[in-house]
Amino acid sequence: MGDFMDKAKDFADEHDKQVDQGLEKAGEQADKRTDDKYDAQIDKGVDQAQQRTGEGDQAP
Repeated sequence: MGDFMDKAKDFADEHDKQVDQGLEKAGEQADKRTDDKYDAQIDKGVDQAQQRTGEGDQAP
């Protein structure tokens, strides 16, 4: 399992912009499905996840 996690981290580091964009889209979908009821919590989670990948938030 450790090898898989290392590869996943390397991928996230190498493709930070794409990972951050994917996280942003996932957050938008979660907002839609919850009618923005948890908007602040979802945004906070997306921001934290983006900061943990590669060099940080690269989404436009």
